Amino acid sequence: MTGTAVPPSTTAGAPPGEPSPSASSPSRLPSPTASGWKTFTTPDGDLTFDYPGDWAIKDPRGKSPLGGAFAEVLNAAGKTMAVLETRIVTGSECVQKYPFAVLDSEPMTALAEKGVADDNAPRFMFETRGDALAAARTAETIAAYGITMIPEEAGTLACPIFLLFRWPPSGAMFGAGYDPANNATPGNPSLPYWERARLYAETGEYRNIRRMITSLRPAR
Repeated sequence: MTGTAVPPSTTAGAPPGEPSPSASSPSRLPSPTASGWKTFTTPDGDLTFDYPGDWAIKDPRGKSPLGGAFAEVLNAAGKTMAVLETRIVTGSECVQKYPFAVLDSEPMTALAEKGVADDNAPRFMFETRGDALAAARTAETIAAYGITMIPEEAGTLACPIFLLFRWPPSGAMFGAGYDPANNATPGNPSLPYWERARLYAETGEYRNIRRMITSLRPAR
């Protein structure tokens, strides 16, 4: 397949020879820290999602080259937490596989195509690809969270992260790459990038992002 992807430069995964870590259990993650949640609906009236009351939606009309909806979600500090874009090319091409880890995963049946089994529905994920010991995000080592239509990988190697799912008339994405400089992460800054991604998965900020992205649903 061909299409929009979050390449290794924006994705991440477990070192060869090590089993892939199991996904985080939502029940053990911290509760969302935000209150007074609001709802945003795309200008075309197709999709809607909830977001923290002190966050903002930046909707630069005309940004999407194919005329789809585009919304950038900013936290209270003005940092980008996720981007929603529609009318993008769907599909992916796996030309190389990388060590990976699944930090979190949850099916999103509300976005499933009609007539498609629930187990083939898009899913929310937070995953890594690349070198588990790398000190920083690189072209080959990355983590990302968002919605994907790619089933959860098995084994020790995985295709690049593809933040996309099918949505009429083509496809859409809702998510972002993980960057410790942008995503508030506890712990020693000298820890390996993968380890910092694991720590981020335990934060209230991540929990807010998770709740926001998994609330995405058809508006009609």
